[in-house]
Amino acid sequence: MSEKIKSEVLSRRRVLALLGLTALSLTVPTVLTVSDAEAQQATPPAGAETGTERRQERRTRRTERRQERRTRRVKRRMERREERRENR
Repeated sequence: MSEKIKSEVLSRRRVLALLGLTALSLTVPTVLTVSDAEAQQATPPAGAETGTERRQERRTRRTERRQERRTRRVKRRMERREERRENR
């Protein structure tokens, strides 16, 4: 008679699963409530730029500086080539 009936035996795993489901069923209704509040639109002060505009300006300036460096580099290269041709 040492045999246990399977329906009467609850393993720790089943007990924890039941507790988890119970806790979940209690918290879900409170989490899923709908709020009537709306997000506020942030308005920058007059004359202030948004982050996107500042970033775009930085990128534009960076691109212009890079292009100027490339142009100067090509000019120097051409001058050196001309000097070498003249020296020959």
